[in-house]
Amino acid sequence: MSPRMIIRRLGGSLLVLWLVSILTFLLVQLIPGDPAEVIAGENATVAEVARIRTELGLDKPVLEQYFNWFTGVLHGDLGHSLSTNRSVVSTIAEAAPATLVITTMALLVAVVIGVSAGVAAGLTQGSWVDRAVSTLATLGIAMPSFWLAMVLVSLFALTNPWLPATGYVDIREGFGVWLSHVVLPATALGLATAAELARHTRGCVADVLTRPYVRTARARGASGAWLVRKHILRNSAIPVVTVLGLQAGRLFGGVIVVEAVFGISGLGSLAINSVLQRNYPMIQGYVLLSAVIVVLINLIVDLAYGWINPKVRTA
Repeated sequence: MSPRMIIRRLGGSLLVLWLVSILTFLLVQLIPGDPAEVIAGENATVAEVARIRTELGLDKPVLEQYFNWFTGVLHGDLGHSLSTNRSVVSTIAEAAPATLVITTMALLVAVVIGVSAGVAAGLTQGSWVDRAVSTLATLGIAMPSFWLAMVLVSLFALTNPWLPATGYVDIREGFGVWLSHVVLPATALGLATAAELARHTRGCVADVLTRPYVRTARARGASGAWLVRKHILRNSAIPVVTVLGLQAGRLFGGVIVVEAVFGISGLGSLAINSVLQRNYPMIQGYVLLSAVIVVLINLIVDLAYGWINPKVRTA
């Protein structure tokens, strides 16, 4: 991929993040309620509420508040939590590992299961494998993650106590213990994405099989794994990578529900509590982090296009 294309993509990503910061700040201001009243308590006087509002800078014009906040963001300072007075950065850094690990493992589950099943179904159109994958993919897309999470807990943690039902431990506590706490939430989160990937992969592989270059390769004697790897998978990859990028963003949003079912203290519970407490700096920090992750995913997808298809490297 050409440096010009990379610079253009990076510039577009930075512009998107700046626009997200503006929208985030303005939308948070529209949340009903006054955080100064929440912090002061129910029995606080008007003078106490006014003092807290002044200390927080909430009495200043909106543009000045945004400028002060964005200047801090550029220096790595997202402010302090209104409820705990802790740094927003340190609070998010404490909650992020569990969420990022579960999301990453769910993405791995989705890719391994979804792509493998989709390729198998696409290569055997009309067979029982194809019908089974199509049926399971439809069911997987229809099943909500929270319902699947409760089913998995019932089967593998309550009825058969093989895995823990709740909580998350750091990998430093031991790989086996860490993995046992990750398997169920990652599976519950990733299976719907696996179903979506399987359906799209199946369609892409089936379409590529009808292309003239595949028929020509077969006429020349190409078959088996070499034909699949050289002609089918590579030419099917771009639509699948596009869907994967979109689903990765959905996984990061859907992890909130899964964390609630499994009692995991991650970014999901942090976001919910921040909204209930009208904790403006924490909400802004969470939304900005989410935007950064989604923009990075899209950037990686764009760069992957150039690796998969040389024709777009100089676009």
